Amino acid sequence: MELARLREKSISQIAKDLGIAESGLRRWMKQADIDEGKKEGLSTDERAELVQLRRDKRVLEMEVEILKRASAYFARQNVLPE
Repeated sequence: MELARLREKSISQIAKDLGIAESGLRRWMKQADIDEGKKEGLSTDERAELVQLRRDKRVLEMEVEILKRASAYFARQNVLPE
């Protein structure tokens, strides 16, 4: 990314030299600018936290569904777990 920021070569040439897609290099540069506070957007850490929170939410939703089903089962059986 520093190579691209020095502007000694074009981004497309740097990407070609590195054997990566130009769009990938541009995306990395944009994310680096966000992480450094130069642009608005979700930082890498914020994006990772969001992914973890969504995963945790899905687990909690499954747990609630299991508890609802257990509650309905015990209500039908008129039995309280000990």
